[in-house]
Amino acid sequence: MKKQDLAIVVADKNMDFALRGILSRPKALGIRGIRHRTIPHSGRDGGVRTSGPALLAVQERDFEHGLLLLDFEGSGSILNDAVALEAELDKALVSTWGDRAKAIVIEPELDSWVWGSDNLLRDVLEWKESETIRDWLRSRNFQFSEHGKPERPKEALDQLMRHVHQPRSSSLYQEITHRISLTRCVDPAFRRLKDTLARWFPEVANPPRQAVSPGSLTD
Repeated sequence: MKKQDLAIVVADKNMDFALRGILSRPKALGIRGIRHRTIPHSGRDGGVRTSGPALLAVQERDFEHGLLLLDFEGSGSILNDAVALEAELDKALVSTWGDRAKAIVIEPELDSWVWGSDNLLRDVLEWKESETIRDWLRSRNFQFSEHGKPERPKEALDQLMRHVHQPRSSSLYQEITHRISLTRCVDPAFRRLKDTLARWFPEVANPPRQAVSPGSLTD
């Protein structure tokens, strides 16, 4: 039986749904369409760090490539940063996958990926305030990086969700990643993910024409 393209062990349902939004947009990623399976780990980020390589190894006979995806925050790692943890996990993947698997560690956490344009967040959150979302957060003592993202992205998103009386749900991550720009995102972990996917699944030079559903996406 022919192997499917990609198995992904993720830390939780939020990552699962965020990847659904991202991988539904192969053109924006610069890849061909792929068949994939996401596997949420019951141990969350710490579980992916400690037993993710073993869980992913079980999928090798059915998939051409494998990914581990987790937050550095909550991983329990004693290493200095996300890149160092990635390198350690990559070594653990080699014995089963060779160069066909990769770990992606997000620093500090997945929520940093949802902080694209204010306009998109306004739409998704149905924001009614006259202040911009970022100005509203600054007035509540949230600090921002040089790229305009909150230094505590999860807490910032939680604050917004409480303010608009919207429950946190995994589908929110899918809605945002289905619409946010994937070409302009500067998050280092996302760039590593995108580069890895482009290496494994390059675009087809002359793909067959397909019907396009109504609506547009922000690339």
